[in-house]
Amino acid sequence: MKKTNLQRLGAIALTGAMVIGLLAGCGGGSGSETTTAAAGTTAAAASEETTAAAGEETTAAAAGEETTAAAASGEAGMASWQPFAENVTITIPVYDRGQEGVPDVTNNYWTQWIQENFGDKYNITVKFAPIPRSDVMTQYALLASSQDLPTILMEYDFDKVATWAVDGYLTEYDVEAFAQIAPTYYGKMEELGLTQYIELNGEKVFALSERPYYDTPYTYVNWVRMDWLREVGYDHIPATRAEYLDAMQKIMDAGLSEHPGGGSMILSGQGADQNYGYRTFPLNEEDWVKYGDYNIPSLGYEANKKLLKFANEEYNLGITDPEYYTIDTETAKANFINGKSYKYGGYISASMDWLESFYEINPDAELAVEVQSLTEDTEAGTVPAYRSDNPFGMIIGFSSQATEDEIKAAQMYMEWMIQPENLFTMQWGIEGETYNMVDGVPTSVPYGEQPSEYKQGYNNSVDYWCVIVASRVYGTAEDSIRTTSPQGLPVDFSDALIENYHNKQEAAKKGWAVTDCMFGGAVEGATEYGTELQAKYVEYRDKLVQADPAEFDALYDQYAQEYLDAGYQDVIDDRMELYNEGLTTHLAQ
Repeated sequence: MKKTNLQRLGAIALTGAMVIGLLAGCGGGSGSETTTAAAGTTAAAASEETTAAAGEETTAAAAGEETTAAAASGEAGMASWQPFAENVTITIPVYDRGQEGVPDVTNNYWTQWIQENFGDKYNITVKFAPIPRSDVMTQYALLASSQDLPTILMEYDFDKVATWAVDGYLTEYDVEAFAQIAPTYYGKMEELGLTQYIELNGEKVFALSERPYYDTPYTYVNWVRMDWLREVGYDHIPATRAEYLDAMQKIMDAGLSEHPGGGSMILSGQGADQNYGYRTFPLNEEDWVKYGDYNIPSLGYEANKKLLKFANEEYNLGITDPEYYTIDTETAKANFINGKSYKYGGYISASMDWLESFYEINPDAELAVEVQSLTEDTEAGTVPAYRSDNPFGMIIGFSSQATEDEIKAAQMYMEWMIQPENLFTMQWGIEGETYNMVDGVPTSVPYGEQPSEYKQGYNNSVDYWCVIVASRVYGTAEDSIRTTSPQGLPVDFSDALIENYHNKQEAAKKGWAVTDCMFGGAVEGATEYGTELQAKYVEYRDKLVQADPAEFDALYDQYAQEYLDAGYQDVIDDRMELYNEGLTTHLAQ
């Protein structure tokens, strides 16, 4: 296997502070292994620290007394800024999610507000580059080849920004200068322990935004048809696989749905078939390193086999729609809205158009939130584990095609956006138009009721302020959930969403919030074969799901070997080489 110089992430996994960020991935709740990191901080304590930080008025309040005082005295920060003598143009990426009904992502009231309140003041022209959410890497490659990279490049996944660094898209930046230009932003990185992640190959190339409650991600939730469950004799959401299969069969027998499990095609890309709940706990560290990646599905891993065997069973029982492989995301959503499927999930926000549509069509239906379980299903051999987020939000780099003034202007943009008054306005909008204060807490106006002039972008304009923080926070975690809970529906789901958050806290203490291994070097096999493996996985998966159950085991072994031969073995070998060289994160002991 050919190797180039390994790209090294400074001190990765070798400090107690980094272990804190990964302690959610350690052993289970049996007591044989603790969830205490080397630095002596538990998942519960880490969550408490995050909650305490979030208890300030906004998540991006001034990062520290020293940096705040410096900025106020004119030594650093906005007080020291002067307009550029000649106009400087910066380009900021913004996801284009193809969402209907949202304003033009590159030109709307809020992009104009940024220009008027930031750009005009400092002689900076702020442009926004639309990045298709479903094809980020291709778009950035096209922009790089045309010498048109945005001034900052940012993504949530470390492997993507590491690839950009290796491919020469990013430039090293002067951290001391950044701390002077943007003391609030840099101070926040220091406060959250994120400065340890800024290096690659000995060069300082990354800045990182905040991710509140990273090990208790409560923003994605499934809703289920509780009225159907009641009709077939259940007063609770099925808690085990045996109960689920029984409930689905009874729903079919009652004629409530032909294929209640629904289903949709597996797309060739990251996140396909997350198998955290099918793994054996406490986790084996080498398996975690080899197979625990989010981006390339782990065909051949025992947890993946169990997941697909369950999917095969549900397909052959008729629970899954036999045409699932032709159903895209929008069709799957429509099937739930139209009463064809039992469950659908999405990210919570104050305005959720698909839930609004559901109740318009099904006004008498009863929905329930699928709350995080805290009980292992010993009969099925599963654990209610889930993928924890990284301890940081957006990973930000500065374009190698940008000038010094453009990079300085981009850093000014980051510092301006993190100021509490600016961040609050971008997150909430205008009082009386896009939000109202209710009992001292901002509450978003339902999206459909927001005036077109001031209408926010996707998920409360998150794709503009994600450069600062991954989700809105106001007050306590419970306050934040209530402000994010969908508004304008027949049912207030806030209490259920809060219960889900508290259960995730308990699950994290048990070691069931699994953070993926991060690599301090280029996993070259992933770069070379990743796209091909993702496509092959879709092909093999569909054949396995639709196979005769009697043929499943042999077919799985066959495809797993073909997958290894197609490049997955190289991916595994590269990961283990980095692990053996001490260039990966570790499970906490």
